[in-house]
Amino acid sequence: MVSIEVWNASVDFPIFDAKSRSLKKLALGKVGGKIGSEGRVPIIEALHDITLSIKEGDRVGLVGHNGAGKSTLLRLLAGIYEPTRGSSRITGKVAPVFDLGVGMDPEISGYENIMIRGLFLGMTRKQMEKRVDDIAEFTELGDYLSMPLRTYSTGMRVRLALGVVTSIDPEILLLDEGIGAVDAAFMAKARDRLRDLVRRSGLLVFANHSDETLIEFCDSAIWMDEGQVKQQGSLREVLTAYKGHDPFEYLSPETLARISGEPVLSTNGGE
Repeated sequence: MVSIEVWNASVDFPIFDAKSRSLKKLALGKVGGKIGSEGRVPIIEALHDITLSIKEGDRVGLVGHNGAGKSTLLRLLAGIYEPTRGSSRITGKVAPVFDLGVGMDPEISGYENIMIRGLFLGMTRKQMEKRVDDIAEFTELGDYLSMPLRTYSTGMRVRLALGVVTSIDPEILLLDEGIGAVDAAFMAKARDRLRDLVRRSGLLVFANHSDETLIEFCDSAIWMDEGQVKQQGSLREVLTAYKGHDPFEYLSPETLARISGEPVLSTNGGE
């Protein structure tokens, strides 16, 4: 049974080369965690007193302004950051997808990057070899897959990265926002694969700024603010508190139908 447990966890980052004057200015702002000091070394408390319990089947959205601690929390949940205080326990195989470009080499071919990226995400070489043809067909990159990655446009790189990411079988899927730079038709195709990826995962934590995307993939949410959990609960409840309005009321019938998987009902008698 996959799960993530966090108890009173904080994450601190010492800033060894910061000047006190610039840090004083930063301390006056509202972005990021709180700033303290240990001796003469300034300390940024990126996360403070986080307690969470995420179980198999949970689909959790992370919301909050830039610098609120969402990405740091994802890295804590992935085991990349150890708590400075408190503790955490991760049960299950983690697939952290924080940057679509991580683990890709511009000097080697698309085919070789498929293998490297897959290994980076915890798959075996044998597993990736079975997925190469499917990934190649999805990306629609054709002969470019035999060329070095440095010859690709940004959109082509995103296609390749999405092809690999959506082919894995994660137990714990941690997604950070970073999907874009592709045409609308391809993104619709990618969303189908993302939906299937989420369905295959044991649990999901997804940091995203899009209400529509969160409503499509998540059923609960955590609102992060200044490195702390400000609110946790149902997706609708948290988004309404964070946004100051109910985002479900602003979705079109077509969007709601697509998210629910139900056909759009005609309002003109079928004409």
